[in-house]
Amino acid sequence: MYSKFGQFIDGKWQQSKNKETYEVINPATEEILGNASKASREDVDNALKSAEKGLEIWKNTSPWERSSIIRKIADKMREKRDTLAKWMTLEVGKPFKEAQGEVNGSADIFEWNAEETKRIFGQTVESRFADTRVHVYYQPVGVVAALTPWNFPLVLSSRKISTALAAGCSVIVKPDVITPGTVMELVDICKECGVPPGVVNLLSGDPPSIAQQLISSDIIKKISITGSTRVGKLILKQAADKVQRVTMELSGHSPFIVFEDADIKKAADMAISAKFRNNGQVCISPNRFYIHEKKKKEFVNLFVEKTKKLKIGNGMDPDVQLGPLTTKKRLNELEDLVETTKKEGAKVLLGGKRPSDFNKGFYYEPTIFDDVKDDFTIMRVEPFGPLVPMLSFNSFDEVVKRANNNDLGLCSYICTNSMEKAHKASEMMETGTVAVNTPVVAIAEAPFGGIKQTGYGREGGSMAIKDYLNVKYTHLGLKG
Repeated sequence: MYSKFGQFIDGKWQQSKNKETYEVINPATEEILGNASKASREDVDNALKSAEKGLEIWKNTSPWERSSIIRKIADKMREKRDTLAKWMTLEVGKPFKEAQGEVNGSADIFEWNAEETKRIFGQTVESRFADTRVHVYYQPVGVVAALTPWNFPLVLSSRKISTALAAGCSVIVKPDVITPGTVMELVDICKECGVPPGVVNLLSGDPPSIAQQLISSDIIKKISITGSTRVGKLILKQAADKVQRVTMELSGHSPFIVFEDADIKKAADMAISAKFRNNGQVCISPNRFYIHEKKKKEFVNLFVEKTKKLKIGNGMDPDVQLGPLTTKKRLNELEDLVETTKKEGAKVLLGGKRPSDFNKGFYYEPTIFDDVKDDFTIMRVEPFGPLVPMLSFNSFDEVVKRANNNDLGLCSYICTNSMEKAHKASEMMETGTVAVNTPVVAIAEAPFGGIKQTGYGREGGSMAIKDYLNVKYTHLGLKG
């Protein structure tokens, strides 16, 4: 499956210099999808040189021309939606319909940034002197290293690549070894749509060694990473040596709050949609469920009933709603967390084991816990899977305090019919994003990112492009 790709350097697909490869596994069947190219140190050096040359071409390409090319990429992604979606289903395990939705969202991101390209506005400031003028304008930051994870390979790569292109930067994207094909297909689309050689490059292979070599280079001026808080801190320490600009979207541990006045049926539907997307392997997945004590029994019963109806299986089956976990490692970690949660005193209401219907594949039943306390491990460690701890609360102030008692601050969910509670809770949540009465959070036109140990910087919306631009101020005397 990977033979037509490899490393993408200077506008060409090529095998690594040492011809090394690595296996990519289908999580639904545990079969080998194929062998993808593994970059050598020489490949990384060549990609850096390529991106350096590409920057000179792209930053001098007019915004309208850049915009036209970026828009073509969006259109081509929609045209090749099923091809891209199949890559994701095979590599990640997510249901095909869900993968199609990710393609649509990714194309929207390219379309949004195609329009942002033409709207990089500078500023003229009134000078205090009659014979001078003060101008502020923006220039591309330089070559960008885009480090993307496996759970949403297309959306997360699209955010980084399209924003870099819109700003006039060249980019080297490094996909995870779990999902190289999805990102390779996207980069091939960039080539097909007229992105000049060297402007977009791809390195496939060992993430730590490639990232370290990229970050240690004087050519890289900005790093954009989506990943765990642990990895983000390591990247940040390395970037400090070069004073490189960094955008980080790291781990999340989102609270889901259902107030007494909420529509319980709508809240349960919202919870199902948000929690089980990509089988809970989502940074914004709700992981701590706080239900008002007067509504908890009703909500939990309805949630359990709806969860029982979700079909587990291979994502290529059109009726499947829950695919496998993406890796054996993830499955083992999830099993350990379930056992820890049970030992700490939680009651399993549903699931808690691998489904008996499968001899192969990294499947795990959606698991709902009751009798969970705030100091349990599951309330601190990001589950990154279909685990649902249920807790109750009594008052507004109490639940806000408990929900905010976490080092991570990416997203929070609020269910209420009170405008007062909706506004107050969303303002008081210590998270970068808040969803009130909707499971939809990440959209192209809105700034996405977190606070606290979830990182900083934003992707999406009109703010994102500023992270890929340098600000320049010129004080211009009118007389020479």
